[in-house]
Amino acid sequence: MCERCKAHLAVVGRLALLLACPVLTRAGNLPSGQDFTQIDRGRYLTAVADCAACHTLTGDYPFAGGRPIETPFGIVAAPNITPDRASGIGNWTEKQFDVALRAGRRPDGKMLYPAMPFQYYTRLNDADVQAIWAYLKTLEPLHHEVETNRLHFPYDIRAGMRLWDALYFKPGVFKPDPGKSPQWNRGAYLVVGPGHCAACHTPKGILGDDQEKQRFQGYSLQGWFAPSITNDPARGLGNWSSQDLIEYLRTGHNRFAGASGPMAEEVAHSSSKMTEEDLAAIAVYLKDQPGQGTVGKPVSPGNGMMTAGSAIYQDLCAACHRADGTGSAYLIPDLARSSAVASREPTSVLRVIIQGARTVGTRDEPTAPAMPPFGWQLSDPQIAAVSTYVRNSWGHAASATAASDVRKARKDLKSHTQ
Repeated sequence: MCERCKAHLAVVGRLALLLACPVLTRAGNLPSGQDFTQIDRGRYLTAVADCAACHTLTGDYPFAGGRPIETPFGIVAAPNITPDRASGIGNWTEKQFDVALRAGRRPDGKMLYPAMPFQYYTRLNDADVQAIWAYLKTLEPLHHEVETNRLHFPYDIRAGMRLWDALYFKPGVFKPDPGKSPQWNRGAYLVVGPGHCAACHTPKGILGDDQEKQRFQGYSLQGWFAPSITNDPARGLGNWSSQDLIEYLRTGHNRFAGASGPMAEEVAHSSSKMTEEDLAAIAVYLKDQPGQGTVGKPVSPGNGMMTAGSAIYQDLCAACHRADGTGSAYLIPDLARSSAVASREPTSVLRVIIQGARTVGTRDEPTAPAMPPFGWQLSDPQIAAVSTYVRNSWGHAASATAASDVRKARKDLKSHTQ
């Protein structure tokens, strides 16, 4: 190939990259000699880390911050991470960005709250941090002042984070397990590092610290229960094949379930944009995670709540979910094999019954089916009964849902940001 043709192909390649990254074309912020490969890698990693879910309040202000993040201690609003010099990170150095991302400290020395998942991002390697920084520098600088700290006293005192870090923060880059395959280690890196899956799926202590002995076994947050993502057959992913998990992460749907709530956002902003190779690696890693392994005894079919719940289910639910709870693959969730239904807490079940829910729409599965709310139609005891029924049928086993649980769920749902 002649030199002229090579030069022409190089120009075409750069134009193709810019077209693939529309944010870059808006920025006008590309220094001469910029490594486009590194920028594209950073764009990909920013999606893997799901930065947009927290740092984008509206589509008109990508990465400009302001979105309120609910915690048990109050609200933390995600800051502006565009290169704006006044309200964003435009005056930061690469080193300062690295310290914020992997050590949880701002350039002024103040500690970040763990709503920013630095305790997971600390596992990122140097090259990936540098790529993310390279990408963020190309974003359009957007001026957007954000009041980040809206926590309750005394949690609003940032100095307290020094104690939290001393107790719970374990800095350090991910170290591969030499006894596992490269694919397993890639999946582990993505899950425990940029994917920060434990942030939602691992139970927390009273100060928001991960309970490592129950890692990935599910946790209630923001009015939802993030179910177990272990290979537990009763409450986790044990009935899912690796391909089921890949489909769910890529499209938001598989033959068993559809992603809604915070998981719908994760699919939309993050996993749907990941390569098939990385999704396969995540599946290999998660399918290797042991679960709880034991569940309690189901509520007796002759129990009054089960009888009432069965009647309500046949009247309002069976037309879509079928009498045997199997639903319709890729359209209506399979309640009979749902880890969300089988979770140790009825949080998500109650939320969906009371408020309804819409599953995510993606390029491969654009339909985004929705379930209507029944909170206006059913009383607290009726919702408790149908919740008890679906959580103790088709092989599930869970404690009975009380009417007081429903009243509390209604009250809590009114307080959650939507």
